[in-house]
Amino acid sequence: MSSSSGAVHHISQPCIYGSGQLVPSYAERKSRFMKWLGKVFNGGSNRHGVTNRRLGEENRVLRAPSRSMDDRSRADNEDGTALSLNENLKKPNGYRRSTDHDAEIARQLQESLNKSSYPRAQPQYFPGGYRFCGGCNREIGSSNYLGCMGAFWHPECFCCGACSQPITENEFSLSGRNPYHKSCFKELHHPKCEVCHQFIPTNGAGLIEYRSHPYWKQKYCPSHEHDCTARCCSCERLESWNTRYICLGDGRSLCLECMESAIMDTGDCQSLYHAIRDYYEGMYMKLDQQIPMLLVERQALNEAIEGEKNGYHHMPETRGLCLSEEQTVSSIFRRPKLGNNRFTGMRTQQQKLTRRCEVTAILVLYGLPRLLTGSILAHELMHGWLRLKGYRNLSPEVEEGICQVLSYMWLESEVLPGSRNMASTSTSTASSSSTSSSKKGGKSDLEKKLGEFFMHLIAHDTSTAYGEGFRAGNAAVNRYGLRRTLDHIRLTGNFPM
Repeated sequence: MSSSSGAVHHISQPCIYGSGQLVPSYAERKSRFMKWLGKVFNGGSNRHGVTNRRLGEENRVLRAPSRSMDDRSRADNEDGTALSLNENLKKPNGYRRSTDHDAEIARQLQESLNKSSYPRAQPQYFPGGYRFCGGCNREIGSSNYLGCMGAFWHPECFCCGACSQPITENEFSLSGRNPYHKSCFKELHHPKCEVCHQFIPTNGAGLIEYRSHPYWKQKYCPSHEHDCTARCCSCERLESWNTRYICLGDGRSLCLECMESAIMDTGDCQSLYHAIRDYYEGMYMKLDQQIPMLLVERQALNEAIEGEKNGYHHMPETRGLCLSEEQTVSSIFRRPKLGNNRFTGMRTQQQKLTRRCEVTAILVLYGLPRLLTGSILAHELMHGWLRLKGYRNLSPEVEEGICQVLSYMWLESEVLPGSRNMASTSTSTASSSSTSSSKKGGKSDLEKKLGEFFMHLIAHDTSTAYGEGFRAGNAAVNRYGLRRTLDHIRLTGNFPM
């Protein structure tokens, strides 16, 4: 599975502005002009010879604030007066005489400069104007600010949407209208592996690629499928690096949740086996023969499968077997002891199984949770019932399919009592290794979740015999009922349509 953060943008280099440059004001211009004018008149009042002053040495070019057209005309008149004085200074000998006309010109010029109609420029800042912070909605003024995301911000108001701390880095992540520190965004949105607890790396195309269990939704790096990470043989979840699974000693591992209700020896399983026989009898499907049931190791089950001439087995691993041949089987006589996450001290005994009827014995793999063990027993008991009742030469799809239906129905009665008007066997039995809630006739939420998962496995099996066979058989039972479906199978060898 690949994912990409399609709605996430990474913004770099937000604009940072300072307080700007102060433009020369009108007051400053006036001060400089009056200084120049004073020097002009001082030069003209010297009746005795004075050294010539060149105007160019005192003039400055000033950038005036913007003003109206009337203001500009007035300024032009002032400049014209200054130029006329300049012309007088250019007379021969560089001297001139101060007259009453000069005094009048100076008085008029001073009055024009002092008129209130001429606007006095305020200090202008760049960038200036009225800006409001996108965080606190207050005016920014002349202080430093950030410009990004189409708004302006006080630096302390531009905060991460996760940790609420100011973002001071040159780059940040954006999701919707919320900015984030890149590290905070990764912590929030980048998936972490539930096995190694590290961020799931990107693949060669730059996409985040991970595996996810279809039921438990456990996300993990693709590499853990090939690095010998332990997988629970019951619930199929991978072992997390901060927990330890139980090693069953035959290549299988068991998580702690499944271990809580695991059935470990033949004695533990007897009460559950008899309860499921009672479940069959409650559906008017009594088994007349006492069929032995043994809990066995993985190797013993595989050897029994090799010695069985007939039968269709669920690959890659079979967890139960309905024997029809005489064999000698090694069964678990006493449950092993647990130490250092391993089982030790298992005691087994050889049992010779003789054929007294169409069914020799039922074998079930040890170390599985109660509900999974019960579903296997319900499946294998249905094989035995079909053989004892004379159902012959059924196709794998029909035989395995109807056996899966009975397994599913039993799980349904345990997890969802009353769903098909079937009584739960929990009221009559519980294994000695079950949780206390199971012993009281109830189940913990975890055990119910496991039961729903086992039902999910049956319903979504992709094999022809077990998967498609179950779905065809379950549809027939839902439509016609179990009894009519079984009668139709006896007559035709197929499920009713």
